[in-house]
Amino acid sequence: MSSIAEPDGFDAFWKATLDAARGPVLLDVTPGPDDLPLFECFDVTFGGFGGDAIRAWYTRPSGTAADLPAVVEFAGYGRGRGLPFERLTWPAAGYAHLLMDVRGQGDQYGCGGDTPDPRPYSSGGPGPVTRGILDPYDYYYRRLVTDAVRAVDAVRALPGVDPARVAVAGNSQGGGLAIAVAGLVPDLTGVLTSAPFLCDIRRAVDLTTAEPYGAIATYLSVHRDAADTVWHTLSYFDGVHFAHRAEAPAHFGIGLRDTVCPPATGFAAADRWRPPHEMRVYPFNGHEGGEAYHVRDQLRWLRDLVTR
Repeated sequence: MSSIAEPDGFDAFWKATLDAARGPVLLDVTPGPDDLPLFECFDVTFGGFGGDAIRAWYTRPSGTAADLPAVVEFAGYGRGRGLPFERLTWPAAGYAHLLMDVRGQGDQYGCGGDTPDPRPYSSGGPGPVTRGILDPYDYYYRRLVTDAVRAVDAVRALPGVDPARVAVAGNSQGGGLAIAVAGLVPDLTGVLTSAPFLCDIRRAVDLTTAEPYGAIATYLSVHRDAADTVWHTLSYFDGVHFAHRAEAPAHFGIGLRDTVCPPATGFAAADRWRPPHEMRVYPFNGHEGGEAYHVRDQLRWLRDLVTR
């Protein structure tokens, strides 16, 4: 269970949010860089929250006419989509791959992003995790989770994709988004999440001073009378509440020495997962988890799912 109670209006909140985002999904698809001849790459723009233009890289193996199973990948906190040849594991394994950019992020790690966040916030601090934090309707992650759901709609509309075989994947923030999408999209093939962010959020803030959770504590150290309001906002975005709504099988990865996303919080989401799920635990690793060992396990797990 989460240390933040699920709000009574959780389902209505998300239904209204996603209903408002429906509309034309593919806004632009143009050929991307051709630096790697073994892959086809496309620069995709799709309509996210409020119809905002969200960028993504769509990559698939060259010379493959068949509609392929797809993996939609979400990036970690502070990252953007980077350059199209940075993340090739999934297309190299024979999947169509959509890597979603992260609105208003991309300036802390990697090679940047290409999607600004065009909307103002009426409250909160400077970092993504505290933007709009006094109102669930204004909160940054309402926009980002909606973008992530729309990324699934976008990949299903792209040529060369089998829309019946779509998985979502991510690490850290990306892992948290994968869990949220699984709770909102009922017909996914699988969910791959490691070191997931935004799970059992209040407990995470109590367990670690590391960013991004530390930014919430810092905000509350200044706004001392805002705690109840902040926890109420975050209750709409806690991965534990999404987890028990998921209908797809899941593959989890957690490092027991993770000081960024405390392992107990990821376990809280896994404990609420009703469909079959597997957990890979790395006792001597932190936020990096199993790295290539874990990716190898993910590849084998997803291959078994899509070839059944």
